[in-house]
Amino acid sequence: MRIRLLACEVLFRELCQCAAQARSIVDLTFLRRGLHSNPDSLRAEIQRLVDETDEEQVEAIALGYGLCSNGLAGLRARGIPLVLPRAHDCITLLLGSREAYDALFAQRPGTYYYSGGWVERGADKVPRTAEDGAGLDAPFEELVAKYGLDNAQYLWELQSSWIERYTHATYIDTGVGDPTPTRAYTESVAREHGWAFENLPGELRIMQDLLDGEWDENRFLVVPPGHEIVPTVDQRVVAARPAC
Repeated sequence: MRIRLLACEVLFRELCQCAAQARSIVDLTFLRRGLHSNPDSLRAEIQRLVDETDEEQVEAIALGYGLCSNGLAGLRARGIPLVLPRAHDCITLLLGSREAYDALFAQRPGTYYYSGGWVERGADKVPRTAEDGAGLDAPFEELVAKYGLDNAQYLWELQSSWIERYTHATYIDTGVGDPTPTRAYTESVAREHGWAFENLPGELRIMQDLLDGEWDENRFLVVPPGHEIVPTVDQRVVAARPAC
């Protein structure tokens, strides 16, 4: 089987290792981390790459993403299937299963997760238009320009309040690459915010199975040609329906 992988560069190291070991032939394409700050731009860029794929050369397009703030909602399969993990975000992929993530979240919901790729690519930003809104990571000056000083001060305090909702910074070590600098960065963030730090081993199984073509219905959604991805409110996370 030959697969085209479209994936977030946050997972670059892990997916490259999985591709090197895969039973399938894998053509790799990575997209910028900064697209996560604008789900509409993320969806449009992935759709563009899906549409330009030579469907005579590959049998499926694998997506190295979770639902990612609905960035994949509405994405359409053309002449070949799309395949994606049943995951809300890349934390599930880094931990190896939705069950592992759910258990950790139930145990301690106030945890902010980091990985080597997330830290390495953290400086990437995608420009936003006025129609896109300010964004959660907009600088104070941008908020002032769009909303005025008083409103900007209120929004700045609101978007900074997320820090107070967390108690832990957890570094997911997948065993790929040298974790020393990115783990040290995560520890420094924990100290800065007064959070506890934890180092947690990751698991590549779901990423490896994505590229090996092991697409069981419990962990993966296969979107048939002519269908689109829709989010669900149950454990499936995503489903497929005929595109309008």
